[in-house]
Amino acid sequence: MNKIFSIFFLLLIAGQLQAQKTLGYYLETARVNSPLANDNENKAKVSELEAERLSAVYNRPKIDLNGNFLFAPILSTENNKTRFEANSNGSTDYYGYDLSSTNGGLYQGVAKLTQPLFNGGKAFEKQAEIIAEVNRNMAKLNIHDLEKLVTDQYILCLKDKNQIAFVDSMLKLLDNQTNLVKKLVDNALLKPSDLSLVNIEQKNYRGLRTTFKANYRSDLMDLNVLSGIKDTTLVELEKIDLSVPPRETNNAFLEKYRLDSLNLLAGQEVFEAKYKPQLNFVADAGLNTTYAPDIPNRFGLSAGLNFTWNLFDGRQKSIVQNKTDIQLQTVSFYRENFLKKNGVRKNKLLNELKSYEDRMAIAEAQLEEYDNLLTNFRKEILYGQLSIIDYITTLKNRNMVERDFILLKTNRLLLINAYNYWNW
Repeated sequence: MNKIFSIFFLLLIAGQLQAQKTLGYYLETARVNSPLANDNENKAKVSELEAERLSAVYNRPKIDLNGNFLFAPILSTENNKTRFEANSNGSTDYYGYDLSSTNGGLYQGVAKLTQPLFNGGKAFEKQAEIIAEVNRNMAKLNIHDLEKLVTDQYILCLKDKNQIAFVDSMLKLLDNQTNLVKKLVDNALLKPSDLSLVNIEQKNYRGLRTTFKANYRSDLMDLNVLSGIKDTTLVELEKIDLSVPPRETNNAFLEKYRLDSLNLLAGQEVFEAKYKPQLNFVADAGLNTTYAPDIPNRFGLSAGLNFTWNLFDGRQKSIVQNKTDIQLQTVSFYRENFLKKNGVRKNKLLNELKSYEDRMAIAEAQLEEYDNLLTNFRKEILYGQLSIIDYITTLKNRNMVERDFILLKTNRLLLINAYNYWNW
């Protein structure tokens, strides 16, 4: 029997440990389930594949198979003789399409090779690679935003949990007080109305507990939604203790502006690539003739170079360069503006954090004094030296400080999370 009980107890403990969830669990689950991050990661992969495609276009040979067949018969009337010619070899008096435009027909089957030479394909590849970096960095920013939201929601759940624990402690205290008051009422040392006051206060706290439990369930479901978790089980959350990092940084946020500038420069380089000389090596081999009877003798090959060079297009190059310079100035302005605002923002958060920590220290001292006072009051009630009304009033005042202290702890964690978000 004892063995069965031990196994049951271990299974119960294991179930409780499994039900407890950490902030790390929710953050990792949110990262995996984030549609925005997944979208940007896939866009980055697509851009990398586009870079491979452009590398193939501008650096690797292209081989085509071309086939053409044109049947252009005529009705010849030369030498006062009318005859049908499926493939004329130079008639001058005939009915049908002009032989100068059809050549009498076309019989062609050619394999063609085109090899780009010095065509500036590197610029296109570089732009595709930078776009991949931009999308990958955007995925990191989306994850960072999501992590802040998940952590904020986790902190709100902890606030609800702390409020439930606070009410439970008050109910336990009032249960003990009720037993004491009952004994005093039975011995005619207190009035029945004193017991009613304690009972009313108990009911108030039970109502608060119901409210806080509902808040906890609601906030926990919101946390599951943010993390992409479809489970609706009520779980316990582990406590967290966030801290401010020892040094300031903005590197991760500034990466966006660096990549935006590189993307603009890459776009300019791609545009200017068309002003560079374009050279292709071209070769083909196969059948190419316009006269069917000559087909056995018209297999051959050819090779050559194709060259183009854009010399003038109305100063479009300088116009686009000016546009790029203006866009680079805009990116630089945004970067500097972010640095200024973020410095002020982080300083404001640190000052608020210091204020909350000072207020928490004061609240802790108040709670300690209230606890000592209530201990003395319970002794005085026992000897009939204090009314229950005074005790309940003091207890309510103490509980207001306790609830404020819970909110102070919650807001402190939210401030640290906000600071860590911007100090990235």
